[in-house]
Amino acid sequence: MQLQKPFTADNLKQAFQALIDYAPAGPGEFRNWLKDISTLESAVSEDLAWRYIRMTCDTANKDYEAAYLDFVQNIQPELAPLEDQLNRKVVESPFAKAEEGDDALRIYLRGLKSAVELFREENIPIQAELSTLAQEYSSIQGAMSVEYNGQTFTMQQASNFLMKTDRAIREEVWNAMQNRRKQDTEKLEDLFDKMVALRHKLAVNAGFENYRDYMFKALGRFDYTPADCKAFHTAIEENVVPLLKETMQKRKAQMGLSTLKPWDTAVDPLGREPLKPFEKGEDLLNKSLNCLDSVDRFFADCLRTMREKKLLDLESRLGKAPGGYNYPLAETNLPFIFMNASGNLRDVETLVHEGGHAVHSFLMAPLELNAFKNTPSEVAELASMSMELISMKGWNAYFYNEQELKRAKSEQLEGIISTLPWIATVDAFQHWIYENPGHSRSERAAQWLELSRRFGTGLVDYTGIEDALTYSWHKQLHIFEVPFYYVEYGMAQLGAIGVWKNCLLKPEQGLEMYKAALKLGYTKSIPDIYETAGIRFDFSAAYISELFSFVNAELASLE
Repeated sequence: MQLQKPFTADNLKQAFQALIDYAPAGPGEFRNWLKDISTLESAVSEDLAWRYIRMTCDTANKDYEAAYLDFVQNIQPELAPLEDQLNRKVVESPFAKAEEGDDALRIYLRGLKSAVELFREENIPIQAELSTLAQEYSSIQGAMSVEYNGQTFTMQQASNFLMKTDRAIREEVWNAMQNRRKQDTEKLEDLFDKMVALRHKLAVNAGFENYRDYMFKALGRFDYTPADCKAFHTAIEENVVPLLKETMQKRKAQMGLSTLKPWDTAVDPLGREPLKPFEKGEDLLNKSLNCLDSVDRFFADCLRTMREKKLLDLESRLGKAPGGYNYPLAETNLPFIFMNASGNLRDVETLVHEGGHAVHSFLMAPLELNAFKNTPSEVAELASMSMELISMKGWNAYFYNEQELKRAKSEQLEGIISTLPWIATVDAFQHWIYENPGHSRSERAAQWLELSRRFGTGLVDYTGIEDALTYSWHKQLHIFEVPFYYVEYGMAQLGAIGVWKNCLLKPEQGLEMYKAALKLGYTKSIPDIYETAGIRFDFSAAYISELFSFVNAELASLE
């Protein structure tokens, strides 16, 4: 189908209406109609992608901001009713039922039915306002910087000072960062209050008791429930938090400190200088290509293609939004990687993580419909988190010294031990927020502190700087921008450990199973995709205990 560009609400409405008016006369025409719908969806998705990418790469550019806001405030609301009409026509088609024997189409149609059930016209302006508020959060975070020694640093760059061996420097920079964040505490609290109220209203409009239940349906969580998430929280509390406590106690002893402060948690406990795996973004990319070449040539070739097409923005700079992401460009079938590299090990982890998402995009490219490439987060994050671990085989590209290489791998594995309790904290917090939408700010703060005690070690002292802990959730962009998209990281992390274990025990077969799973996109259920990867979609206490016995053994081998 021919599409008129640049996209406006009017020409896109015409394109959607043409598809709504079309009446397929048989199964073949029905399938071709789905392909035409996919073509339109891909084009619209990529148009929005570029508006978002440009805006996050330069949050100070008012033209980029205006273009993005035009889409979410003016174009998207106009398209929403037409998308709903089209979804209804597809699921109500007499040919749809015949196609349900096809696993891929059954999963696609299942998602469309959910979208139809959730759609309410009165929610369109609410969703537009929520998108605008999410952009405001991104701008607030992107504008944060600190002054130190006469220089201006982004928050990502400033965090490198927290790895310095000089404790006085760490404390000074940590306080500067915290003071900068405090300037926006009220602004972020106001913003989040608005978001919670709007999200609750949206859920009630759609017939749900709360936004949590609405989002489980919206996110297509067909394979697990809120109760399963809460069981996952408990399993992390019982099996991973004790390991984290051991790690922190060891850190405290190694540093010879009577009290650990928040600026003591990122520095090497043996007093070694921070690992410096690369200098600038280009050096990071070149070393990452060497790393991935030694794991699987195809992985590196994906990044080479992206470099050729200028689809990488790696370095941190003022005015750039925080965080990192891989954004699939649905029409051209290529991804874009955005991150804030500042020269530390975490940047290596971020690039190989987003590189895993990119590889996933390349492997899914041949799939027939765009919907088949819209994988649930539990699968998308399996791709990226597995790449973090299997890429360690090639980390000598960043570290030529054997001791530094072992140290980097140890830090990566210890990072998993510290990340899972944080994931449980963030997810449990969101469950509470939306189960209690009428909560006050003080109740919200109290709940966050309670969860921090539950999933924390109790070994880091915040005396005199309590606000830093009380509002530490403000840094987690998912809570503001993509609510409930976080527990998937935990589920996928467990899967990633399984993939890594397979790749260590049977390298060729493990990699092939990993790639075979990614090629499926969303043409199979989540448990089936995990099974194809040679692992289980399981977050029970017994399975977590089994996986972490393996992680502990690997950590011990690096000592």
